[in-house]
Amino acid sequence: MKKKISILLCMLAAVLCFTGCGSKQNTDVDYDKDTIEQVTDFLIDYCASADEDTTDQWNSMSEFAMEQQFVSAGLPFAPDSFLGAINAWKAGIDECGGYVSHGDYKFTASRTELKVTTNAEFKERDADITVVFKADTRGNLNLDSMTVAGEYTTGEILEKAGLNTILGMGTVFVVLIFISLIISLFRFIPAMQKAFSRKPEAAAEAMAAADSAPVAVELVEEADDTELIAVISAAVAAAGGTATDGFVVRSIRRRPSNKWN
Repeated sequence: MKKKISILLCMLAAVLCFTGCGSKQNTDVDYDKDTIEQVTDFLIDYCASADEDTTDQWNSMSEFAMEQQFVSAGLPFAPDSFLGAINAWKAGIDECGGYVSHGDYKFTASRTELKVTTNAEFKERDADITVVFKADTRGNLNLDSMTVAGEYTTGEILEKAGLNTILGMGTVFVVLIFISLIISLFRFIPAMQKAFSRKPEAAAEAMAAADSAPVAVELVEEADDTELIAVISAAVAAAGGTATDGFVVRSIRRRPSNKWN
């Protein structure tokens, strides 16, 4: 595959060497008509003959390697513009079918660029091929872009315009319907907010009610046994004939039964 590219570039370099100084056009951009025709012919023929493998090989090459190929062949190409031309040709083939032939070139020059146009025949429909060369600071023309525009009949143009209109209006109506549905759902938002806010309010009310409820406090009255202890201590002292200081009553327990044995 690399041989194929090198052979084609060498052929173009040889052709350009035999090209004499053609007629100069009295335009803003100074160019050699025969040389531009040779370069344009080579570009179209190469794009038409390039297969998928060749295209993939060019895409995988580095910019430095591509520039070396173009400089050695004397081609006024840059990596970006050349790859763009190949991709534009591929898109034109998908739209118009296989390439058959093209007609004479028409040159349109300005101060900064040169347009080369021609009408080409493809298998499915004709197309206009436009190759644009840009002038650099030194006045040299370099490939800028290439386009392949298919020619459509008035009926095809109107049909395409109608389809685009229907598609655009359909998209607008679908979006408007979607927006109207969203707006119609807004009426449910207050009810949803009320439902979600009701739960926190109920919980707060329950907590407030629990806080305000009287707390049942069981008051256990402890029996005051001081007097009873004093009476029992006096009785025990009297029965034993001793003073109350000789003993200490620590606890008093009631018997289960109040009957005396």
